[in-house]
Amino acid sequence: MEHEILKGIKSPADLKQLDDKELPLLAEEVRDVIVSTVSENGGHLASNLGAVELTIAIHKVFNSPDDKIIWDVGHQVYTHKLLTGRYGDFGTLRKEGGISGFSRPNESEHDIVYSGHSSVSVSTALGIAAANAVNGKKDYAVAVIGDGALTGGLVYEALNNAGRMRNARLIIILNDNGMSISKNVGHLAKRLAKMRSRSGYYKLKAVTEKAVSKIPFVGKRLADSIFKLKTNVKNLMYQSNFFEDMGITYMGPIDGHNINQMCNALEGAKIINGPVLVHVNTIKGKGYLPAEENPSDFHGVSPFDVVEGDLPKSTDSFSEKFGEFLFNQAAKDKRICAITAAMSLGTGLKNFSEEYPDRFFDVGIAEEHAVPFALGASKSNMVPVFVVYSTFLQRCYDQLLHDCALQQTKMVIAVDRAGIVGDDGETHNGIYDTAFFNGIPNITVYSPSCYADLNNALVNSLYHSDGPSVIRYPRGKEPQMPDGYSCNGALFDVFGDENANVAIVTYGRIFGEAYKAYNKLKSEGINVKLVKLNVIVPIPEEVISSINTAHKVFFFEEGVKTGGVGESFASVMLEHKLSPEFCLTAFPDCFVKQGKTESIFKQYKLDCDGMVETIRENL
Repeated sequence: MEHEILKGIKSPADLKQLDDKELPLLAEEVRDVIVSTVSENGGHLASNLGAVELTIAIHKVFNSPDDKIIWDVGHQVYTHKLLTGRYGDFGTLRKEGGISGFSRPNESEHDIVYSGHSSVSVSTALGIAAANAVNGKKDYAVAVIGDGALTGGLVYEALNNAGRMRNARLIIILNDNGMSISKNVGHLAKRLAKMRSRSGYYKLKAVTEKAVSKIPFVGKRLADSIFKLKTNVKNLMYQSNFFEDMGITYMGPIDGHNINQMCNALEGAKIINGPVLVHVNTIKGKGYLPAEENPSDFHGVSPFDVVEGDLPKSTDSFSEKFGEFLFNQAAKDKRICAITAAMSLGTGLKNFSEEYPDRFFDVGIAEEHAVPFALGASKSNMVPVFVVYSTFLQRCYDQLLHDCALQQTKMVIAVDRAGIVGDDGETHNGIYDTAFFNGIPNITVYSPSCYADLNNALVNSLYHSDGPSVIRYPRGKEPQMPDGYSCNGALFDVFGDENANVAIVTYGRIFGEAYKAYNKLKSEGINVKLVKLNVIVPIPEEVISSINTAHKVFFFEEGVKTGGVGESFASVMLEHKLSPEFCLTAFPDCFVKQGKTESIFKQYKLDCDGMVETIRENL
C-alpha cells in the first residue's frame, strides 16, 4: 500500500488540514505501516491497532505539544509517533539506535514523559493541569488510559484528587477494549450517550446554566436544583456512574473507530469546566483479523508472517520452564498457589491457570496488592508463588520489606525478565532488583544459570526454606552450559585450580560467557579459576575460602554496579580481611537503552571477549 497521506504528515498541524473523507484513508495507511513494521521488528501490535482512529481524533482536536498528551504504559503510541513526524524513522522501531516502542521525550517534543509502566497517566496529567491552572495557561492535559490499567490502584488515587480540582483542564480518555465500565440499558440510554457526545450539547448546557444562575435571588439555587434533577435522571438511565460520583464528568461510551463522533465528543469535553472522562470503546487488534481474533496472543509479539498470521511458538524459555516446573510441583502439593499481576501468559502460567483455577490468582496490574495478598495466603497454610517481571516488582519495595521479609513470610517470588530484556529498553530492563534485594533482611535470592538450576531453586524455595525466597531468571532461552555441567544444589560452584591466583566470579545467565572466558585464559597459560554463585543474597560465607588464594578477583554482573551483588561480595571479602585487587564489571549508574541483548553485553564487556579483554588489561 502506498502511504500518500501519511507521507505528507510531518506534524499534527498537517493532520488538521485533512477533510473527513481523508481521515479513514489515513487510518488504513497507519494500520498498514504498523502491521508491516511489527511483523519485522516485533512489538506491541493488538493494542496499537485498536487505538488508530482514537489517536487521529486526539491530534485532530488538540494542539500537541501545547496540549500535553500522556500515554499510559505506552502500548498504544505507534500511531502517535507516525503522526508526529516519525514516519520516516518508523522502520527503526525497537532497534538499537532507533525509535522506542514507548513514549520517549528525547525523541520528540510530542512525547511528554517516559512511558512503560501502567496506571500513572492520570496522576501525571492532573499534575500538568493543576500547574497550568496556577500559571493561568489555557492548555489541556490529556491522559489516555486503557481499561486494564484500572486494575491498578494508583488510578483511583489520581481520580480521587481530580474530582475536587474544578479548575483543572484535564481530559481522561478511557480506551476500553475489553472491560465494561458503565452498563447502559436500552435504546434511550444509547441515544442520550450519543447526544451527550456532541459539542453543541455542552455549549447549550453552559449557556443555559450561566443564564439561569444570573436570575436575581433564586438563580444560583435554581441552577443547583436543575443540576441535581439532571443528575438523578441520568443516574436512573445509566444505573449511576462511578466517575461522576467522584466529581468527574462522564461522556460515553463513544465508538472508538468513528473519528467524527470522537472529534465531536472531545470538542464537547473541552467546553466542560473541570475534569472530564471520555469513555471510548475500541476493538483490540482492529483491522488485522488474526490480532482481532487472538488479541492476547498479539499483544506483544516477536517477528511473524503477516500473510499467514502465524506467531512463532516456543516453549523453550526460562518463563515457560518455570511455569512447567511450578505446574509439576502443584500437581503433587495442593498448598501451592500461583499469583500474577496481569501477566499469566508472559510468565508461563497458562497451563497452571487452566488446570488449577482455584489456586490461580491474577490480581491485575496491582503488584503492591499481590505481596500482602500472598502474606494472607501464607498465613492460611498455602504456599504462594508470586510470578512478576523484575521491572514491575520495583513497585512493591515497601511490601517486600513489611509484608514479606519482616513477617518472615513463607512465599516464593519468581522474578521473570531479570537482567537485560533488550528491545523494550530503559523502562523494562530488570537490572535494579539485585540492589534493592541487597537491602532487605531475612530473604534468600537465587540466580539460576540454566533450567536445571531453576528447578533446583524452586524446590529449595518450596521445601527447604522457612521464609521468603526469590528466584530471578532472564528473558529467553538458557545459554550454552559447559559440557558435563550438573546442578548439585550447592550455594556456589568452583571450576579450576583451587590455588589459582586469578579468580572470576559471576552468577546467572552470563555464567556461560564467563566459562568461555575462563577456558580461553587457561589456554593462554593463565592460572585462573571460576566461581559461580547460585545464591546471591546473602553472599555465602563459605565462598570466601574458595578465593582466599587469589591475588586478583574479577566480578562480572548483569545488574547495576551501585548496591549490586559485586559490591556485597567485595564487602564480605573485606570483613574476612581479604584484600585482593578487585575489579567489578557491571552496568554503571545509567538506564540501558534498547538493543539486542548480545549487543548490549558486548558494549558493556559482559560477553566472553569483553571479560577476557578486561582481565588481560588488569593483569
